[in-house]
Amino acid sequence: MGHKISRRQFLGTTAMAGAALYGNLNHGLAADTQSTTGTMPIIDTHIHLYDPFRQQGVPWPSRENKILYQTSLPDQYLPIARPLGIVGAIEIECSSWLEDNQWVLDVAAKNDIMVGTVGHLVPGTPDFRTNLDRFGKNPLFRGIRYGLGRQAGMEFDRPEFVADLKALADADLVLDTANPSLSLLADVVRVSDMLPHLRVVIDHLPQMVPPTEPAERASYDAIMKKFRNRPQIYVKVSEVLRRINGSIPTNLEFYRPRLDEILDVFGIDRVLYGSDWPNANQWLPVPAGFKIVQEYFMGTGRQSAEKFFWRNSVKCYKWVSRTADQPQLT
Repeated sequence: MGHKISRRQFLGTTAMAGAALYGNLNHGLAADTQSTTGTMPIIDTHIHLYDPFRQQGVPWPSRENKILYQTSLPDQYLPIARPLGIVGAIEIECSSWLEDNQWVLDVAAKNDIMVGTVGHLVPGTPDFRTNLDRFGKNPLFRGIRYGLGRQAGMEFDRPEFVADLKALADADLVLDTANPSLSLLADVVRVSDMLPHLRVVIDHLPQMVPPTEPAERASYDAIMKKFRNRPQIYVKVSEVLRRINGSIPTNLEFYRPRLDEILDVFGIDRVLYGSDWPNANQWLPVPAGFKIVQEYFMGTGRQSAEKFFWRNSVKCYKWVSRTADQPQLT
């Protein structure tokens, strides 16, 4: 099954020589990128920005999480991203505090690698429309993230919730979802039935293990079938790595069946690259996960790989380039 790294080994290595580990992985993968992707630009559609050491602190991550409780800003991201060929990134908000939407926008404005942010606003609340107008005026604000699946679809019975999602769609902004579950996927179908012009992004689908219980598996298969013909629904091939019995496989063949299934359902025009930095560090550093999807999608041909690594992100998020090396569709 290939080389595996245990969680204990990784945590120990990180504690003693995290910077060296990142440097070595980035250096090796940079060479691989040059030989296999050439000058192909890459847009990372899923990173998080936060600073737990600012005066007000952060709601997430917790101080107890030694891996994540660190400054995670563009200055820390760039040395990881550049050697992999990443020229632009979209931040996904990980704070529920309203003013952190503005804090991230201010950080992004000062760092050209940031081409967008997906904020945190709750549809169906009295101030949703006001805040959507406020933040939506900034071209870096590309949508919101909302955790579907947590209320068993009950929020769809509230007209104000559906109306706010319609306002999001009318503003040509995106709805990102949180961590996938069977109920979340069912709600994605529900919202796409109600608002077929709303672009929806399913985050981290590779991390979800399809259910094995017969009734749940039947529901899962039915949902996947519905996703096939809904061009407004995208999926992030993020959180690809899995922990199996305390170890993390690092070879493509372990992950290929899951990636094949996702590509078969969504097609090459609706898959997006996302590193999930720095959250990915709870598995392995970003280059380890990147190498797997790089090998997989380059195996589909360069044209398909370009769709995965950047073209689809432009269609989905409609971000605008800020530097000459950030591509745009022609």
